[in-house]
Amino acid sequence: MIVALITQSYNLYNPIYMKIFRFLLFSVLFLSACSTTKLITKKEQKNIRQQIADSPIFTQGFTGFQLYDPISKTVLHEQLADKYFTPASNTKIFTFYTAAKILGDSIPALKYIVQGDSLIFWGTGDPSLLHPHLPDNQNVIHFLNNRSEQLFYCADNFLNDRLGAGWMWDDYPYYYQVELASLPIYGNFIRVQGEPNSNNFNITPGYFTNKIQGSPELGGSTARFYRQEKQNIVDYNGKATGKTKLDRELPFLYQDTLALQLLQDSINRPIQLLKGLGIAPPNSQTIYSVSTDSVLQRMMQISDNFLAEQLILLCTNTVFDTLNIAKGIQLAKDSLLSDTPDKLLWYDGSGLSRYNQFTPRSMVHVLDKIYHEMPMDYWRTIFPAGGATGTIKNYFGEQKTPYVYAKSGSIRNVRCLSGFVLTKSGKTLIFSFMSNAIPGSSRPWNKEMEKVLSWIHEEL
Repeated sequence: MIVALITQSYNLYNPIYMKIFRFLLFSVLFLSACSTTKLITKKEQKNIRQQIADSPIFTQGFTGFQLYDPISKTVLHEQLADKYFTPASNTKIFTFYTAAKILGDSIPALKYIVQGDSLIFWGTGDPSLLHPHLPDNQNVIHFLNNRSEQLFYCADNFLNDRLGAGWMWDDYPYYYQVELASLPIYGNFIRVQGEPNSNNFNITPGYFTNKIQGSPELGGSTARFYRQEKQNIVDYNGKATGKTKLDRELPFLYQDTLALQLLQDSINRPIQLLKGLGIAPPNSQTIYSVSTDSVLQRMMQISDNFLAEQLILLCTNTVFDTLNIAKGIQLAKDSLLSDTPDKLLWYDGSGLSRYNQFTPRSMVHVLDKIYHEMPMDYWRTIFPAGGATGTIKNYFGEQKTPYVYAKSGSIRNVRCLSGFVLTKSGKTLIFSFMSNAIPGSSRPWNKEMEKVLSWIHEEL
């Protein structure tokens, strides 16, 4: 209307009137744009602050929080957002971003060269080889099985410890702390499956069938399995599995010779181990396995620590031809995340390490990058969806159309949740909850975060 009045009242060919017209036109367009990014009111800010700062749950520990509008680039509310917290599996958000930016559409599986009648190959860190929970891709098996050359494997490019920095040594027998390698196979774990009330088990890989021994001293009323610390012997208490099907995953003690034995059993061909050859030369060729997205999705949905670590190793293999977690993290910090507001104290890919320390505003920063650099339809398939999928499936009620897409993080005395919340008004907001020093169960913290995010969904 303002523009119409101007055009009727003045000769727009007059330079002075033209300047006035342009100024008013710009003002109208600017105000129109601003109307779609309305800031929250003081009353709404006060409501969020009361729900967090005055919460009888959150006040039992230490909670940092930031809520951010990625369109208006405005911090809507924050509390201790510049303080450092142990992130647990919220670390995987950084791993996801790094891997999504560095790796291509498909996971590199092997690098190889041919010298005369010999084929020499190197692992890349690809976790998918015969992994029971990833797409069944036979590229490596078919490739090695159909070559006429003698096969040799070199592991000189693996420059990492078998476990991560700051990991708990006595967690070695549990599925969430699988050993790392350049050539993982079967996910580097033994899978034990059994029918209800039965002592007959299916063991994968079959190599370990004779490695399970009766050990009544383990106790317990149902089946218990416990791998010994320094060898691949699994103690079993001899009890039937109970009323439900048994499905246990036990990390095995990884050795290059063992990996080759398992691979030889799959291709029915001998493979020799080479040492001292170094990394793959520049003229090496690469074969690929599963889609990168399939690994990223499983890593984020079920919070798979092994996949997170191997993804960082894959990134260093892609850039440097060596496999080293510290080197991969430094690469990400120096190139992809150099503008993060606070220094990243980042030591592993999964969040198992308590050395990791991030601030809520750094979590929001990487989520903002994901929001602006990746399609919404993409990251919504990767992140767990509240009430629908992944580690937050049982929160936010059953949702046909989820309104929270977020990564949880939980180790003892730590509970975090960071991601995106969709509001009824049509906004997508970014948030990070980080709670440390929490006593007892994390369940009350889950419900309290759910309460706050539900209010944000309804009211903002």
